Amino acid sequence: MSLDSSTRSRVGVLTRGSLGQGVEMKLDPARSVESVRAGTFVVVEGETFDFFSLITDLSIDAANEGILLRPPGADDELLRRVLQGSGTYATVSLRPQLMVPQGIGDEPPLPVKTVPAHFSAVGEATEDDVARVFGAEALDGGDRFFHVGTPLGMDTPVCLDLARFVERSNAVFGKTGTGKSFLTRLLLAGTIATGRAVSLVFDMHNEYGDRARQETDGDATAFVPGLRQLFGPKVQIFSLDPESTRRRGGSTDVELHLYADQVEPEDVLPLRETLNLNATATESAYGLKKQYGRRWLARLLEAAPPEVEQMAEETGAHPGSLAALRRKLDRLDGLPFFHLEEQRGKQDAVDELFQTLDAGRSVVLEFGRYNSLLVYLLVANVITRRLRHRYEAKMEAYEKTQNEADKPQQLLITVEEAHNFLGPETARETPFGKIAREMRKFFVSLLIVDQRPSGIDEEVLSQIGTKLVAQLNDEKDIAAALVGSPGAGGLRQILASLDSKQQALLLGHAVPMPITIRTRDYGPDLFAAVKARAGRPEAESAAKIQEAMGTLF
Repeated sequence: MSLDSSTRSRVGVLTRGSLGQGVEMKLDPARSVESVRAGTFVVVEGETFDFFSLITDLSIDAANEGILLRPPGADDELLRRVLQGSGTYATVSLRPQLMVPQGIGDEPPLPVKTVPAHFSAVGEATEDDVARVFGAEALDGGDRFFHVGTPLGMDTPVCLDLARFVERSNAVFGKTGTGKSFLTRLLLAGTIATGRAVSLVFDMHNEYGDRARQETDGDATAFVPGLRQLFGPKVQIFSLDPESTRRRGGSTDVELHLYADQVEPEDVLPLRETLNLNATATESAYGLKKQYGRRWLARLLEAAPPEVEQMAEETGAHPGSLAALRRKLDRLDGLPFFHLEEQRGKQDAVDELFQTLDAGRSVVLEFGRYNSLLVYLLVANVITRRLRHRYEAKMEAYEKTQNEADKPQQLLITVEEAHNFLGPETARETPFGKIAREMRKFFVSLLIVDQRPSGIDEEVLSQIGTKLVAQLNDEKDIAAALVGSPGAGGLRQILASLDSKQQALLLGHAVPMPITIRTRDYGPDLFAAVKARAGRPEAESAAKIQEAMGTLF
């Protein structure tokens, strides 16, 4: 007897299926097919196992063709009811994801290696079922499981295993307007509150540090706290444009400046598509570096047209390609945060950023008004390249001493517009590509945020551990979001049925099975909860937080 069979509400009965293709259920006649949703979490009660499953598809049929050829008339409600469940019926496709032995309360779920018997009952999952599969915040002392949403049609928390989440690179996918930034902020709040990872956020659109604008129904907008307002000094704001930060009511901890001699040729390679340059133009940067050393970029940007031709002769580069590179990168010259002079002897804000991370404080790097793709790609590449080398050295020192004090702190790097760093042509050449493929062993992982997963290299997609996928419309993007996911065929239908707001498919390394969730509200209850878990002395009630923000959520 199943542990929860007495409390599960019956949905239907199993009729056919296979281990490879999933199973089918005949919907109980008392249930309307319109009440059943793709992505719903149900349990098939087999003879010795419970099979935790997802509804992947629905269809309606009739016992014989005659019914379909002579359907009841519009006013013949009695005949319609007589036929329902006998002459006509609904079939629901299920994909079993896990199985657990019945009668054993603490047995962990197992991979599905068999199928339930004919006529096994199918019931709605209960609160105990959800907790058994996904854990609960109360079970771990508050530092491992984090509530991210609820299953469709239920109010029971679905928890993410943060220990497994930070181990590998992860992704938030969804088309524009599906709330990717709020989903990302929710995940970051969990990792910071529990101390599972320190975060570096490349905040292209100024949405993570201080208060952020939240769209509401109609034309109204509200403002919600950013990460710094939730966690205080645990989150530091670095900015390329402090004036913009101040205009938005925030403050900057460190003003970041970038110097030309901090830029390497490999930092320019991902700019090829953005700047509409051919491969010869970007690769000529290596010749400049070989000829002029650390001053290669400054020499290029300071050169007049005749000097560019001379530089081409000295380096063996094509004059036209070098001139194109000079012309495109000239957009950097004159930006207040970018300097052609040498960095030596001046404050190294990038190194200060690394020291902040080493101290266990997360960093949000705001771009302010300088949020062009050129600036975003260049700055993110420069910082991440140096950070990768730094963590590789840290890991070598830890392996040498085997002292826990030398163990690198887990780092989670959040990057938006990720397809620009991780496209098929650039993923192998950028530091982000190497982090996605190899840096797990160095305690560094990515949180990729993107609306175009089809633009990301397939090898990188296959390395992503956990995915939170909101609504996507393009078939190529849906297929890319599910690369490496078992049972992708059934999951495609679930993705196609998601609402545009506050629904997502959660799957991968940090959850035992895929599940469709209504994502947790980014509101006062969450704010109070994460402040309390972070151990902030000023943890306040939801009402006080709302009052402090001065807005309605």
